[in-house]
Amino acid sequence: MDIAVIKTGGKQYVVSPGQKLKIEKIEKKVGEEIVFDEVLLVNQNKKTELGSPYLAKAVVKAKVISQDRAKKVTTIKFKPRIRYRKKIGHRQPYTEIEIKSIS
Repeated sequence: MDIAVIKTGGKQYVVSPGQKLKIEKIEKKVGEEIVFDEVLLVNQNKKTELGSPYLAKAVVKAKVISQDRAKKVTTIKFKPRIRYRKKIGHRQPYTEIEIKSIS
């Protein structure tokens, strides 16, 4: 089984071909291809290659499935005795991708 560790949006993800995952928003249209060149580790055919910090020739290709926003997260600020209440909502944008190949 092919496995790679990629870095995008300040986070690291363990990916394999055919996997779908949600990552930080990338400005691409639905159906476009994304090439991740910041690959930290590749495991193919029981052979593991580790970069320092990145592998020079390794590339992970993915396709954009959707651009959406996550469910609302509500935060409430409250201070007693001074009538201070504040309700804040936030919806984080994300890009859903499907991993096509690791090479």
